[in-house]
Amino acid sequence: MRRCLIAGLLALGACAATLPSPESTAALGEQVTGIPVPGSEATITARLCRPAQPGPAPLVLINHGSPVRAEDRATMVAAACTAEAVRWFTERGFAVGLPLRRGYGASGGAWAEGYGRCGDPDFVMAGRASAVDIAAAMAHIRRLPDIREQGVVVVGQSAGGWGALALAGENPPGVAAVLNMAGGRGGWAQGAPNTNCGPERLVAAAGEFGRTARLPTLWVYTANDSFFAPELAGRMYRAFAFGGGSAEFVALGPWGRDGHGLFFGQGGSATWGPPVEAFLRLHGYSRRPG
Repeated sequence: MRRCLIAGLLALGACAATLPSPESTAALGEQVTGIPVPGSEATITARLCRPAQPGPAPLVLINHGSPVRAEDRATMVAAACTAEAVRWFTERGFAVGLPLRRGYGASGGAWAEGYGRCGDPDFVMAGRASAVDIAAAMAHIRRLPDIREQGVVVVGQSAGGWGALALAGENPPGVAAVLNMAGGRGGWAQGAPNTNCGPERLVAAAGEFGRTARLPTLWVYTANDSFFAPELAGRMYRAFAFGGGSAEFVALGPWGRDGHGLFFGQGGSATWGPPVEAFLRLHGYSRRPG
C-alpha cells in the first residue's frame, strides 16, 4: 500500500534484479485463435509476438481499451508486433500476447463487459467480465511452446487496465505483476471529456478489487487524461490500496493532447518506460528460470 513517485521507483529499482538487456525484436507475429472463454460458448483470438532470442520467454499480456463509440468495437484490431509499446517488451526478452476480448474485432460475438446504464453503472461486474477473457487468453497462451508458464505480467490500458485490476483481485497463480495504464470505466460520459458515469461507483469498485488483491500493481496516470483526471485516478488508487491491495502510483505530467493515449502513443514509452522498468526490477522480475 505504498505510493511511489517516479524518482522513488528509479532509486529503488537500481538495487533489484536485472532485466534482460534489449535485443532486436521479431517483426511478425502469429495468430492464436479459438481460445475458449470459460462459462460461455465463445472463443476469442489473440496476436502473439515473440522476442528474437531463442528459449522459453516470460509472457506479457497486453489488454486493449474500449472505444467511446459502440460501433467501433467491431473494427478493432490487436496492436502489431512492430508497435512501440509491444517492441518495448519484446526487445527486453518478453513474449507479448495481445488478445481481443469478446465483442471486439475478429473475436466477435456478444460484448460481455458492459456496465449497464450510465445512470446506474456496475463497474465491478464489467471489470470481472473483462478479467474472464484476460485469464482465458493467459491460460491458453502460456501453454504454447517456448512460453514460460510462471512470471506472467498483465498489462492493461483503459478498460483493459480496469480488467487487469479485477484480475488482480483474483490473484491468479503464475502472475508476477499487474500494470494498470490509465485504467477505468465510464469515462467521457454522454460524450463529454472529464466526466464519468458514476465516479463514486468507480472508486468503490476499485476498493472492492483491492480488498482481495495481493499481487503487486503499478498505476500510471497523466495530468491531462480526459477519461480519468488526476483527482479521480488518485481516489481510485487510494480506495484500492486502503482496501488492502498492493499498489504503487505514478503521477505523470501532461502528455500530448490527451494523456489517456500515452501507453500506445508514439514516443510514449520514453515516458512510461522508466517507471515500468523500475517497477519490474523492484519486484525482482527476471526472465531467467528460478
